[in-house]
Amino acid sequence: MMVTKLQKIISKIEKRHSKKIDLSLDRTFNLLNKLGNPQNKIKNVVTVVGTNSKASMATALSAILKEAGFKYNLYTSPHLQSYTERFVFNNEEIDENNLAILLEDVDRVLANDNATVFEILTCAFIKYAENFKDNVNIIEAGLFHRFDSTNVFKQNLLTLIGVIHLDHLNWLDNKTIDGVIYEKTSALPTSNIFVNNQMNSEIKIKIKKSLIENKSKKYFFGDDFNVAKSENSFIHYQDELGEIMLPQPNLIGDHQIYNISTSIAATRKIFDISDSNIKNSMKKMRLKGRLEEIKSGKLKSLIGENRLIIDGGHNINSAISISNWVKQQNEKVHLICGMMNDKPHKEFVNQFENSVNSITLIDIPNQEGSISKEEFKKKLGNKNIHTAESIEESLMLNNKDKNCIFLCAGSLYLAGEVLNLN
Repeated sequence: MMVTKLQKIISKIEKRHSKKIDLSLDRTFNLLNKLGNPQNKIKNVVTVVGTNSKASMATALSAILKEAGFKYNLYTSPHLQSYTERFVFNNEEIDENNLAILLEDVDRVLANDNATVFEILTCAFIKYAENFKDNVNIIEAGLFHRFDSTNVFKQNLLTLIGVIHLDHLNWLDNKTIDGVIYEKTSALPTSNIFVNNQMNSEIKIKIKKSLIENKSKKYFFGDDFNVAKSENSFIHYQDELGEIMLPQPNLIGDHQIYNISTSIAATRKIFDISDSNIKNSMKKMRLKGRLEEIKSGKLKSLIGENRLIIDGGHNINSAISISNWVKQQNEKVHLICGMMNDKPHKEFVNQFENSVNSITLIDIPNQEGSISKEEFKKKLGNKNIHTAESIEESLMLNNKDKNCIFLCAGSLYLAGEVLNLN
């Protein structure tokens, strides 16, 4: 396989710092200073934080803005197939060659100083965003927020807070929900904060408590805006500005309705966007690897008329959301699952025991940090769970069934490999 220019520069950058994650802002500010402090020159910054739903909220927000004629830049992570997915400027994903040139330039400026890959990527995005000063800059935090390299802006237009729950606890001293909430919300700049629907009222109360000294205007799902499915398959959205009847969004799953509503609340309040723009955007939202249906390609051809769905969800909250969607389906559902070593394996799979017709475990190809299917099965202790040697084999195990769904879930890396194979 030919190694591209982008792959070469990424490989070079990876060798700079032994840790993929190293929570600190010192290296980021050092690099930004060398780049001329672009974080102080761009405007209209939208901060997106949370354990789940960050990508969905960012996708919904960008789709609405685009429909209304706004220009935006978008920074997300991780990617599924290419680093270019993380970089959107002027409403378009950057191409590989331009990203390679951008990263080479930033790496040259960094010289002999140290920085993680994520820090370099973040600084590169901010530097390039200087070219589009008047655009809305939607920036998704990587891990938590307080010491994340995206937390470098003095001014902020608005913040979207997604679903918060326990995850990535190995990076925290305070391994409680209070600790997670503190890391994600305590350092948010003063602006306008919109908070998504939470798993329970206790978490919502804790978020309110964490934000009590923040002077931002705050808008909470359930208090300041709301959404509900109507009997005619439309969505009923409501806030202080009035009601909107919306078509079903292009994003699958009831949980996406809450995510979208948070972005709608922000666009109506901050950008004064028309109801018609919001309505028209609903069918134009695209998000890879989140209950995404694969409708063509090599893997789809293996299963004929059966459906192939991928989701990168890898924590308990994701499993609950995916399982709720599974329960609404009229077809048999076969779960194909691969996960990374540091994820809640048993707790994740347990959410599907009463909702799917079979569970098959696989190794995630090309991922050293993934749990082996044998160790995975051992952890689960369930003799009825199958294993397969490859994604292709896992699809063929139950392909005698007709009108069924093959659901690949448990990791964004697995979702990416499915897309690569297809």
